[in-house]
Amino acid sequence: MKKPKKEKWPKPQKLKSPDGTIVHYWDGKLHSWDGPALIPEGDRRKREYYIHGIQHTEEEWKEAKRDGNGVPWSKNPSFKERQK
Repeated sequence: MKKPKKEKWPKPQKLKSPDGTIVHYWDGKLHSWDGPALIPEGDRRKREYYIHGIQHTEEEWKEAKRDGNGVPWSKNPSFKERQK
């Protein structure tokens, strides 16, 4: 009996450009659960937060990280059920 093959998840990648810009991406989209996904020219004051390619403010990113699912409230089916 053969074991079923496990799906391979894409690995998170980090890219640093010659001008110092740091980009974290996953599956071809800007994404990072560990911190800002984009740091232009290495300037931490200009940092941008992304989850699955969707830009968030730092507060929204922290809230999504606490929730653990990262789905925006507008696309969350449990939120839509509460509105009815």
